[in-house]
Amino acid sequence: MQEKTFKSNYSFHKRRRKGPSNNSKNNVPDTDISRYIKKAVNRNVSEEYIPKNQFSDFNINSQLKKNISDKGFVKPTLIQDEAIPEILQGKDVIGIANTGTGKTASFLIPLIEKITKNRNEKVLIVLPTRELALQIVDELSTFSRSLNIYSALCIGGAGMGKQIHALKRNPNFVIGTPGRLKDLIERKLLKLSDFSNVVLDEVDRMLDMGFINDIKRLIALLPAKRQSLFFSATVSKEVDSLIRGFVSNHPIKISVKSGDTADNVEQDIVKVKDRAQKIEVLHDLLIKEEFKKVLIFGRTKRGVENLSKMLHERGFKAGSIHGNKSQSQREKVLGLFKANHLQTLVATDVAARGLDIVDITHVINYDPPGTYEDYIHRIGRTGRANKSGKALTFVS
Repeated sequence: MQEKTFKSNYSFHKRRRKGPSNNSKNNVPDTDISRYIKKAVNRNVSEEYIPKNQFSDFNINSQLKKNISDKGFVKPTLIQDEAIPEILQGKDVIGIANTGTGKTASFLIPLIEKITKNRNEKVLIVLPTRELALQIVDELSTFSRSLNIYSALCIGGAGMGKQIHALKRNPNFVIGTPGRLKDLIERKLLKLSDFSNVVLDEVDRMLDMGFINDIKRLIALLPAKRQSLFFSATVSKEVDSLIRGFVSNHPIKISVKSGDTADNVEQDIVKVKDRAQKIEVLHDLLIKEEFKKVLIFGRTKRGVENLSKMLHERGFKAGSIHGNKSQSQREKVLGLFKANHLQTLVATDVAARGLDIVDITHVINYDPPGTYEDYIHRIGRTGRANKSGKALTFVS
């Protein structure tokens, strides 16, 4: 593949980001591009969070400690440091956190410990997307190795038979999306009154996707005596209403949200005068050495698939995920991207939430996001675990 040079029909925009406009946070017009511009903040080592605990300090099973250590975890993140001791004590927790802060481990570790002490405990984890559910299952598998803890994955887009079989094994963890959980309950294959531990994760996203009534129905079927863990990046009126009906009267609230977007993500726009030249602009970016692992967002399923094919034809190792792909196809492409066999993954907003893929160097909004919330969740795929990242948004 021959190296190409930058064209003169576009430029990076270098203004500092302005403060929020008077427009609704969820409805940013095309002209309000200043929100897509923000310089990264270089944090000194002295500013890094110093935890009160080490993972070795927690009063948990020795095998669980070994699994945590084998995963390379030494120092807890802020939300892990604050939440794990409270959850270990059986308290309800409301976690308000930016994406990439390590909240998955903050609830999995103490819940695994709870099960090692009482094998009759059952945990329900409700998530907005299949991809996030799959990631939680992978994390659970790593943390619970050699502890004889079983799980059932209950998601749409996958065969019901395998999931029913997994439920019949009486697993300690049931991890699923609202629609499939609802189906299983209606078929009397899943009984929520058996679950005394419940996690609602990415709650704001579930509401964005129209799951609010499903969530309310699920909550109504849970036993009154339970441990409830609630995680969301934002707290709207709807989220606040759910919180009041979900947790006990005295929940522990932990907020580690520092702003809409991470300080360590450099954000900028790329102006393209001629929309027809967008693919050339993108090509010129992707051949640069620093664009090693790139997540590109498009607006439509057809557009995402076409862009992936065009990049492949130009010699790039590219794949795509969108709603028209089967679950197995999506899992295969995600696996290739995670393992660095693909340089570029092109996706619709189905991938904007929850995907925890390490070392994504750049997020590119090839098509502008529909809302500022979508923008926040898209660019949250880079700059995770305090690493630096870059986000570029194409504007014409």
